[in-house]
Amino acid sequence: MKKRVCLFCGSQYGNSEIILEQVNLLCEELVTKGYELVYGGGKNGLMGFVADIFLKHNREVIGVRPKKLITEEGIHEKLNKLIVVEDMFERKKKMIGLADTFITLPGGVGTIDELFDVFTQKKIGFNNKVCAVFNPDGFYNELDSQLETMVKFGFLKAEDKTRLIIESDIDTLLNRIG
Repeated sequence: MKKRVCLFCGSQYGNSEIILEQVNLLCEELVTKGYELVYGGGKNGLMGFVADIFLKHNREVIGVRPKKLITEEGIHEKLNKLIVVEDMFERKKKMIGLADTFITLPGGVGTIDELFDVFTQKKIGFNNKVCAVFNPDGFYNELDSQLETMVKFGFLKAEDKTRLIIESDIDTLLNRIG
């Protein structure tokens, strides 16, 4: 059976060299472990960056892209497979169906939306797929703190928070996702 990781990430590079270095190392390790890639299909920013790493190693790369984003931002032209969808809701549903492991990398509000959709579905029991956040350069420290605040005030059960893996160290993250 193919191992597919879905990487949620930004269509920008951001401004942290540490993030780029760490994302590169993580992707190289995922390739070494035999993963194929499912992602948003973009050519810009971290999206294009991670796709290029997998493609360089002859791994299958599947992009899932809404028509609107194809028109406005284009697609990565070297994908093994492009799945065109109507909207972001359909995109997430398709990505969830294609992958068995989800890792959120740094990104913007769209990335957070994707993360919380998968995490919520796991928490409620609609899937039992691995859901993780890679936290290079402390990018998601405040997110982790906010989740702790939700636990503190009784809006998130502590056991449910543990369903989301948040790690800054690549080896620890890879060990935890299995």
